[in-house]
Amino acid sequence: MAILKIARMGHPVLARLAAPVADPADPAVAQLVADMIETMEAAGGAGLAAPQVHVSLRVVVFHVPAGRNEGEAVPLTVLINPVVEVLDDGRETAYEGCLSLPGLTGAVPRFTAVRYRGLGRDGEPVERTARGFHARVVQHECDHLDGVLYPARMPDLATFGFVEEMRRALPGPG
Repeated sequence: MAILKIARMGHPVLARLAAPVADPADPAVAQLVADMIETMEAAGGAGLAAPQVHVSLRVVVFHVPAGRNEGEAVPLTVLINPVVEVLDDGRETAYEGCLSLPGLTGAVPRFTAVRYRGLGRDGEPVERTARGFHARVVQHECDHLDGVLYPARMPDLATFGFVEEMRRALPGPG
C-alpha cells in the first residue's frame, strides 16, 4: 500500500467527469482502493474519491464516525461506480471541508436523505439509505466523480474561508 498525493483545487483532474470502472475485479482497482483507504486515514479525512488522488475513475471510500452522525457509525465503505438517488427535497446547510481544499471550509446545502448503490471492494453490491452527516459525506464524495468541488454548491461565498478565520467569525464552521 501507499499514501498517494492528494490533488488540490485547481488541478484539472478535479474538474473532469470520472470514467466508470470497467472491471471492478481488476487487481489494479483493488490496489487503488487499498491506497485510497491508507491515504484517507493518513490525512484524517472522512472520505476520499479517486479523482482526489489523480485517478479519474468512479471510486469512493468513506467512513462516518458515530459522533458526527447522531450516534450511528458507518463502517469503512468502498463504492465502485456509485449511483446516488435523492429521497426527498429536504436540505440542510452545514460547514464542509475537503482534503483537496486544505484549511478551507464553507457552508454547503445538501439533501438530508439519499439512497446509494454501487459495488464494494469485494465486488458485491452495496445499497444503503443515508441521512444526516452520512448523506452529506456520500454526496460530497460522489460530487468529486462529476468534477464538482463543494464551493460550486455554495449559494453564499461569504461563508467560505480558512477554517481558523471562520471559527473566529461564525459559530459552527469547520
